[in-house]
Amino acid sequence: MPGLPPFDRVVAEHGPVVLRVCRAVLGSATDADDAWQETFLAALQAYPRLEAGTDLQAWLVTVAHRKAVDVVRGRERRGTLAADPGAERADERDDPARAPEVRELRSAVAALPERQRWAVALHHLGGLTYAEVAAVVGGTEEAARRAGADGVAALRRTGGWR
Repeated sequence: MPGLPPFDRVVAEHGPVVLRVCRAVLGSATDADDAWQETFLAALQAYPRLEAGTDLQAWLVTVAHRKAVDVVRGRERRGTLAADPGAERADERDDPARAPEVRELRSAVAALPERQRWAVALHHLGGLTYAEVAAVVGGTEEAARRAGADGVAALRRTGGWR
């Protein structure tokens, strides 16, 4: 694998971004942890075939998005909701002083319409360009940009984005 870093370094470097994207899309800490694990299991299998120079963060965020969508579809098939009593504990472990603020933001992002939630999560949390967001979720770059702008505006109106 010349040109690609060892996979454990990829996980260490990009794992937090992938987890933030999973949490923003799914809302549930438990589901996000599951999607994070599924992302890196799938990535580990595909990693040896990647070309040198691949934007690893964009690739991983794309994989994470797909795994998060799988979780959402599974919920819909089972008719279950995203209630997660463990989410509060996870926020408190991350930064106890910011836990209420983080829960409020996650709740506000989770309340966004699906396209806005994905655009905000993938662009602002995952670091993808709007062209990359469009490629992941479908549609045009302009539509992704609009969904991101509308999502941020909605978050600002509700106080979720300061």
